[in-house]
Amino acid sequence: MTGNAHEVALRMEGVRKRFGGVVALDGVTLEVERGEVHALVGENGAGKSTLMKVLSGALRPDAGEMTLGGVPFRPTGPLDARRAGVAMIYQELNLALDLTVEQNVMLGREEASFGVVRTHAMRPKVEEALSVLDQPGLRPDTRVAELAPGTRQLVEIARALVGDARILVMDEPTSSLSSEETEALFAVIERLRARRVSIVYISHFLEEIQRIADRFTVLRDGRTVGTGRVGDTSIEGIVELMVGRKLDEVFPAIDSEPGEVLLEVDRLAGVALPRDATFALRRGEILGIAGIVGAGRTELLRAIFGLDAVKSGRVRVAAAESLARATPHRRLGQGVGLVSEDRKEEGLALELSITNNLTLSRLEPYARGGVLSEARRRDAARRWAGELAIRFDHPDQPAGTLSGGNQQKVAIARLLHHDVDVLLLDEPTRGIDVGSKVQVYRLLADLARAGKAILVVSSYLPELFGICHRIAVMHRGVLSDVRPTSEWTEHELMHVATTGETAGV
Repeated sequence: MTGNAHEVALRMEGVRKRFGGVVALDGVTLEVERGEVHALVGENGAGKSTLMKVLSGALRPDAGEMTLGGVPFRPTGPLDARRAGVAMIYQELNLALDLTVEQNVMLGREEASFGVVRTHAMRPKVEEALSVLDQPGLRPDTRVAELAPGTRQLVEIARALVGDARILVMDEPTSSLSSEETEALFAVIERLRARRVSIVYISHFLEEIQRIADRFTVLRDGRTVGTGRVGDTSIEGIVELMVGRKLDEVFPAIDSEPGEVLLEVDRLAGVALPRDATFALRRGEILGIAGIVGAGRTELLRAIFGLDAVKSGRVRVAAAESLARATPHRRLGQGVGLVSEDRKEEGLALELSITNNLTLSRLEPYARGGVLSEARRRDAARRWAGELAIRFDHPDQPAGTLSGGNQQKVAIARLLHHDVDVLLLDEPTRGIDVGSKVQVYRLLADLARAGKAILVVSSYLPELFGICHRIAVMHRGVLSDVRPTSEWTEHELMHVATTGETAGV
């Protein structure tokens, strides 16, 4: 709970920001109390990032007022905002990996005499900040490159504490964390709340917000459309504020009937991971694979698709025997496609156009006499964009300018353009907002009804329970037996994911 319901730490009122003809913020109001966790939610493009850039001094607003602790706040830049007590922890961490924890925490605040850094003078400040985090294994002299992602994030928090942060903004802080790292982060947030640090918490995971936040504010189309106490509002109510309409259901009815086996995996083992995976995927079925980070789920999909080497086992596609040394080109030819969990690095060529991202893997339909028809390629891009409800301005628009949800639909559309029957989807809704997730879920249900076979790896348990016919769990590279979703509970699924044991649950 908040320390004092009447003490306002931050107030942003009537904030406006325009980029050319685009109105990014249209009179936004945000009020954060001292010592509270305040969730800032909204779909991609709602204005959250722009608002936080205004708060951090990275952008100057066109209009509006801000106060910190009741005092007018008009930062001239990010450094000015940091000195005033506003700290940002972005989704992409801003750390120097080759420097130590201490060097990162004190970066820009070094104490020196005659040009020589006084390490001994800085150490007490670093140790005091680290003590708040209560992480005994996090030592000042450790190189950041040697730390796990979740621990690196704590280094950013320690840096904010050294700077006497009064307002700490966390942007999608758990998007790349394991469940254990997420729990450690939540414990740190509780300690920060006890120290009366105010936290603006941005996340697409509404279950997290329901657990960790005191109050929330929803942005839609650059406006504040709702605020309130989290305990007084359902997740469905928040979602309806975000998307501006009633949602009868987040997860669509999975009413397709599984048919013939399209993909059969038998005792598949990679060089390192997976160690042993056996399952069959049927036409019209959505099969989910759960497990903690590092269990080998991604490696399983990559091995099936031919991206990673296979040590033993068999993969049979549409009843045709497949050799272990398959290639992505051959898999695509067999009707198997992969959407990587890393859209930015592997899933899309963000600097290329939507047309290129959709069609480059299959250009034959647009070539005559060795000459490509760009007009026909653009027409195809428009057609697929229409079928998948991809929002864009022009097919020549760079894919990187689209929202996360639309980027994900472009990646799926590329596989459909390639006419695949088996879709391997690795974390298909990671990093996209709730409204876009709903669109992806409905798209997958439609594809299953159309006879596609879909294999989904996801760390988000409600997603697996909401869209899958059957679920299997991977633990240390070994895949459990596949069971109907109705025969699993979240408790048992997590037990298998963390121990590998099914008996006695």
